[in-house]
Amino acid sequence: MTPSPGPRAAGPMIRAASLRGFGPLVRGLGGDPGELLRRFGLDPTALTSDDALVPITSHDRMLDAAARELSCPDFGLRLAASQDITILGPIAVAIEASETVWEALACASRFMFIHSPALSVSVEPDPRGARGVIALAYRKDLRESTYSPQAIELGIALMHRIAASILGDRYGLRSVELSHPPQSSVERYREYFGAEVGFGGPVAALRAQSALLDETFEGANAAIRERALAHLASRVDPRMTTEAQVRLAVADLLGSAPSSLDRVARLLRMHPRTLQRRLADEGTTFARAVDDVRRDAAHRYLTTTDLPLTQVAALVGFAEQSALTRAVRRWEGASPRAVRRSTPG
Repeated sequence: MTPSPGPRAAGPMIRAASLRGFGPLVRGLGGDPGELLRRFGLDPTALTSDDALVPITSHDRMLDAAARELSCPDFGLRLAASQDITILGPIAVAIEASETVWEALACASRFMFIHSPALSVSVEPDPRGARGVIALAYRKDLRESTYSPQAIELGIALMHRIAASILGDRYGLRSVELSHPPQSSVERYREYFGAEVGFGGPVAALRAQSALLDETFEGANAAIRERALAHLASRVDPRMTTEAQVRLAVADLLGSAPSSLDRVARLLRMHPRTLQRRLADEGTTFARAVDDVRRDAAHRYLTTTDLPLTQVAALVGFAEQSALTRAVRRWEGASPRAVRRSTPG
């Protein structure tokens, strides 16, 4: 038997909602969920409380042990089938009220630490280098906790289920990337995701057309989203600098609402002067943080999409295409069209 890691090995936590469906799945496979939890130093009552916190290392090691001992190599995939977006708790409210996929992902990226500070989601360039394709990446901080194939498969499978549930046929999954070898048959993965699955890559990710980021949600509600964001913003990740908090807040607002100092300060529950002072203490300014976010977003739109420049300008918060052109020349030393032409496709 794998020994319990003990209290000193707790490290970062994860909400017990991640174990929703664990008990019935283990029992259905002939196992004892309570024994598994106790062996890894987890309180069995966590199975009945979504908001309880459990050490993520113990959580993940338990998933790997359950897959191995119960002869169920697709354990993570099966567990994901019992879950939905509601395991993210208050983050789910803001995601579902978002207007676009990009807004939803920005929210998930900004607040995933509430679910677990060891996990993150992000939009990244396609690991296969295809033009017009992006990767919705799911990562675990291996400086904080050990790698777990079953936990990664649980996370990426849940992301897939959430996207398919919200977007339906508009999802358009191209393929799935996993950074470990197959745990089940390749056919099992293809059956689950309905797409090609690659193994041994640099990151676990869902690959889709970059146009997916602009797809809208039928349940979008700006008032609910703003209230949800304000609630989430009260639970700031203590490891995050003020500049990082500002950049995430600006990215969340970009293209949908003005990224003014007052508005961002309100989202972060700070007085504007306090926010400016904290940024100055970190050697930066609010204007510089906004400019950095706009630069990164503009580069992504220009190099991974074929969107008209007027639309790119709006998406990065410029009222006129001419303002985008001036900014891109300052950032890149070239026009937007030249930046786009210089990207391999």
